[in-house]
Amino acid sequence: MLADPLSLAKARFDWTREEVEAIHNAPFNDLIFAAQSLHRQVHNPNKVQKSRLLSIKTGGCAEDCGYCNQSAHFDTGLKASKLMSADEVETKAKEARDGGATRFCMGAAWRELKERDEPAIVEMITRVKALGMETCMTLGMLAEGQAERLAEAGLDFYNHNLDTSPEYYSKIITTRTWQDRIDTLNRVRGAGIQICCGGIIGMGEDEADRIGLLTELATLMPHPESVPINHLVAVDNTPLSGSKPLDGIDFVRAIATARLIMPQSVVRLSAGRETMSKELQALCFLAGAGSIFVGDELLTTPNPELASDNALFDTLGLEGDEAEVAKRAQMETL
Repeated sequence: MLADPLSLAKARFDWTREEVEAIHNAPFNDLIFAAQSLHRQVHNPNKVQKSRLLSIKTGGCAEDCGYCNQSAHFDTGLKASKLMSADEVETKAKEARDGGATRFCMGAAWRELKERDEPAIVEMITRVKALGMETCMTLGMLAEGQAERLAEAGLDFYNHNLDTSPEYYSKIITTRTWQDRIDTLNRVRGAGIQICCGGIIGMGEDEADRIGLLTELATLMPHPESVPINHLVAVDNTPLSGSKPLDGIDFVRAIATARLIMPQSVVRLSAGRETMSKELQALCFLAGAGSIFVGDELLTTPNPELASDNALFDTLGLEGDEAEVAKRAQMETL
């Protein structure tokens, strides 16, 4: 029997794997009812925040993440590129804003942020914020002082996913440790930047690893403000290219569990939507997903076209939060 959703509305940080497993494996109808009930207590059930993710530096990454076609370790045919200019990024951000996105996320295929690239990154943050959009960066590991400098530039969110459970982590990545990720998250949090942190499921892990990932996220204090739940997009010639797709019900269970154990966080339905039916996506929204990425590409993997997402929102009676952009842009000019 699941606890009364109202009793879960206050965040707690002492979750055990056994407790999370009991929630994750509850009868499906009970799980979805509890997740939607809690979602309605804390969030607007018919509003879904739209973000846009841009690859500002593609390919040639020194990491060996088994899911990523940007790794220099794998021959996926992806051509490496240099860091985009601030002008190019600003143009893309304007397009994203005009398409309804309220947060602009910028990702660079780096192991870590180099000091020489900081001025360009700061300029990008400044320009995107001036458009009234929330800013998010994912730049790999951060050294001492770098998070503070990003915060001074006005960065709203930093994305740094845990990816999977601590036990399964070394089967996916060997060039960066679990503790490296925790250290970067601690630096980001210490600088006062909000955290975007989730993981990828469907990488061949078992259920215990998915529960382990969710438990690790829910014992971060405070919880990540944004929790992206990604379904693996298997890319040819990467180590995970032959992974069996995760069952849709199992994916929804992960969304619902995240909703219940991190009540204040915005759970994002992230990578993998391109192959999801509208019915599966609707179940994810019912389970408490409150954000998506829009645009036809997520870094280097496909995403539904904007027209398709607009049609889905119309069908489900969902709305974005575009009005917030105009409000923030006005405040930036004051």
